[in-house]
Amino acid sequence: MRISSPGGVRVNEENSKFEEALAALGAFDDLLTEEEKASIDERGFVVFPGVLSEAALAKLRDKYEELMEREGANAGMEVHQEQGTRRLADLVNKGSVFDTVYVHPKVLAAARRVIGRPFQLSSLNARDAVPGEGLQALHADWGPRRADEPFHVCNSIWLIDDFTADNGATRIVPGTHKLGGSPSDYMADPRDPHPDEVALVAPAGTVCVFNSHVWHGGTTNRTNRTRRAMHSYYTARELPQQLRQAEYIRKQTYDRISPAARYILNV
Repeated sequence: MRISSPGGVRVNEENSKFEEALAALGAFDDLLTEEEKASIDERGFVVFPGVLSEAALAKLRDKYEELMEREGANAGMEVHQEQGTRRLADLVNKGSVFDTVYVHPKVLAAARRVIGRPFQLSSLNARDAVPGEGLQALHADWGPRRADEPFHVCNSIWLIDDFTADNGATRIVPGTHKLGGSPSDYMADPRDPHPDEVALVAPAGTVCVFNSHVWHGGTTNRTNRTRRAMHSYYTARELPQQLRQAEYIRKQTYDRISPAARYILNV
């Protein structure tokens, strides 16, 4: 007879809750095509076109600018402010227009494929590079990682505006999620172009889900307009969130969302 340890019981209970939440949200593995699974496994990212309709984009743009105007110099302070960009944070609590973003079934299915164990929303933020700014060094959304470690984080970019070759589109170096260490272990200056990098050039409404251990970074916006995007970022459930959702959750948000969404937020 096999006797489960208390730790094993807790793990099994968490796995059950996780599976129930994803099932309630419709986040099943078969939502991903074999090509999409191969892309995120081998290249470290997958692109889902046409996730957001024109009507949804219009609402998001209106809310984005409303929040920017209302929050002013404090915009993004809950998580991070960055020179040369406009940022927003804690979008979970800033309007029902964001409710479907962090529980989108295909995004959750892709995050599950990357992380491979129960996970939670780490943060829901927004970022756009102002004209002439936005260049980031290639980086991973995690510290140096051993090549034999499991993956801990998964991110997604929701394109609120078109991403073009000129307006600061994110660059990604395919396959680098499989490497140990950091970009600085392989490059003299991670701000430089990488010979294998690809730019996420795609129309508004697209969502790119990427293994957050893959090297990526914003590029310079060489246009005279901003380029808006949201980032729905997930981390393994045993790890800290970028924004501790339980400390920030508002009653009206909690009451509005489903039990499964509350599970994803860990509130």
